[in-house]
Amino acid sequence: MKAAIIRKEHFNAAHRLANLEWSDERNREVFGKCSNPNYHGHNYELLVRLVGEINPATGYVYDMKKLSDLIQEHVVRKFDHRNLNLDVAEFKELNPTAENIALVIWKILRDHIESHYELKVTLYETERNIVEYPA
Repeated sequence: MKAAIIRKEHFNAAHRLANLEWSDERNREVFGKCSNPNYHGHNYELLVRLVGEINPATGYVYDMKKLSDLIQEHVVRKFDHRNLNLDVAEFKELNPTAENIALVIWKILRDHIESHYELKVTLYETERNIVEYPA
């Protein structure tokens, strides 16, 4: 019998949306105020969803404490109170859009969660801007 579990976490981070091959003017045209050269920040809400079989011995799909610890160690500590463009290696050459942030988080967690679990990341950049990966 399969079930889904969801862990919610939170981090704050700054970023600038920009294509490094474009001029500042072109970046402003495409990304607007999100391309501010002095960056801007968000209070991100992160939902990590795992789907798997319920273990008859524990009643768990996955230990929520273990999942929280993984997210804290590999995502929150890496992203929280950071400038994503400057401080996070994955975004040195990758535009830190909400879509790319969700993808990077998924890849990080996929390396630490067994492949028989379905994994989905939902990232709230704002209350109104939400990304899911995979779709």
